[in-house]
Amino acid sequence: MEQQVKAFIAEVRPLIQGHGGDVEFVALDGTTVKLRLLGACSHCPGAVMTLKNGIEAQMREVVSPDLTVERVE
Repeated sequence: MEQQVKAFIAEVRPLIQGHGGDVEFVALDGTTVKLRLLGACSHCPGAVMTLKNGIEAQMREVVSPDLTVERVE
């Protein structure tokens, strides 16, 4: 499943980079995907919405409905 998550992150990275940010895979701990937000996303007040309503929602559809996303610094 980790490879599927990494492949998904690789697909969405250009969209995030287009807004001056970036996302980095840190770890898969059970069904929790740990991600680090970089660039403009690291200090953006909408970062939680990006993670939950954007990345997590799509990842659950594409990879597994059991996954959750957690932000790490």
